[in-house]
Amino acid sequence: MNIQENISLLPYNTFGIDKKARFFTKVHTEAEVKTAIQKAKSLGLPLFVLGGGSNILLTQDVEALVIKIEIQGMRVIQETDQEVFVEVGAGENWHQFVLYCIENNWAGVENLSLIPGTVGASPMQNIGAYGVEIKETFHQLNAIHRATLERKVFDWESCQFGYRESVFKHALKDQFIITHVIFKLSKTPVFHTEYGAIRETLQQMGAKNLSIKHISDAVIHIRQSKLPDPAQIGNAGSFFKNPTISHEAFEKLKATYAEVPNFPLETGVKIPAAWLIEQTGWKGKTFGNIGVHKNQPLVLVNYGGGDGSEIAALSRKIQESVKSKFGIELHPEVNFI
Repeated sequence: MNIQENISLLPYNTFGIDKKARFFTKVHTEAEVKTAIQKAKSLGLPLFVLGGGSNILLTQDVEALVIKIEIQGMRVIQETDQEVFVEVGAGENWHQFVLYCIENNWAGVENLSLIPGTVGASPMQNIGAYGVEIKETFHQLNAIHRATLERKVFDWESCQFGYRESVFKHALKDQFIITHVIFKLSKTPVFHTEYGAIRETLQQMGAKNLSIKHISDAVIHIRQSKLPDPAQIGNAGSFFKNPTISHEAFEKLKATYAEVPNFPLETGVKIPAAWLIEQTGWKGKTFGNIGVHKNQPLVLVNYGGGDGSEIAALSRKIQESVKSKFGIELHPEVNFI
């Protein structure tokens, strides 16, 4: 295992922020994960786990041993007439896994096409898009305990999934390193076309005899039309979670803003954060090398040379504006480092 010192993390985060790691290494196996944990202890430094770097905002140099998870592999471990269980290495690219499922006609993750990042991060964040969350296809995962180096298996209940949440972001934060994720996929698709512009896009595409590939293609088209490519403009996708407010608060909001888009839930009403941000005038604003994307106000961007601390400051100003105008608190999806 090659450990490097004072390495720029510019190539390893989609925001394109140039901060350094005190030490840096790539791990390809569970054994290397354990070795890296021990190495960090011998150096007297914390361990920082890096996947695809698509959900972090670097605001400073990282005084840690940064380990880039590159555990690969996708294999069927169990199959029935109706379902297939696929074990995937935590370092696999998420979108490539989705395409692999589509090629094999395994349904369940097609609505999650083109989400940036790695497979290992997907259950941590309970990633979701267009009416589907990862918890719906998740079966279990393997993880290494940082303190004991023991492998532990987490089933669905153990992960305590919530909206963009899991136990790994709260009670077990920084205690485990995910190495493999097992998904339960269906051979009989259930199509989710009611969310966003999927149905309209499918019609425009002339999709007939609906398939999971059609839905994936529609989602890819929508995302590419709305979201900037991180290879062209630094960003981490959706910066804020969509807030959920009480039914009473929604009725008050609707009385003033009759056109407010909303998604009723049992626990309240979800309001698109993008709408709130646009209503407060931030859409398309630029500030030096950073700004709010012109097509999707939920995306904060680095046009090149921007600093993570500047983007963090911008996000706080947006939160203050939305809170002041609507009385609604926005919470970041992105992790500040």
